Amino acid sequence: MLICKRPRGKQLAGLWEFPGGKVEAGETPEACLIRELKEELGISVTQACLAPFVFASHGYDSFHLLMPLFLCRRWDGFVTAHEHEALAWVKPDKLSDYPMPPADLPLVAFLRDLI
Repeated sequence: MLICKRPRGKQLAGLWEFPGGKVEAGETPEACLIRELKEELGISVTQACLAPFVFASHGYDSFHLLMPLFLCRRWDGFVTAHEHEALAWVKPDKLSDYPMPPADLPLVAFLRDLI
């Protein structure tokens, strides 16, 4: 699994997260992920290569986050950190060794138990 370390100066800096970002108005979750993977990692992905897996629902103090997790079967290009402090390829059973935002934590159990 690919995880990304949030950069200094951003909310939740230093924590590890799954790549992706906020859905813009009129955008589907899949289109958002395709856009974000290009912006954050420099890779090109098609919707056919994305498989919906699970989602997390988490209430922060100022908003509620509904976060879908997709598995990506293939991409074009080389994974490069464009917006993150670091990247790490981690086996599912080792994801809990990395500090993550509260919303990401339930996803770790699904990845560990089902992948």
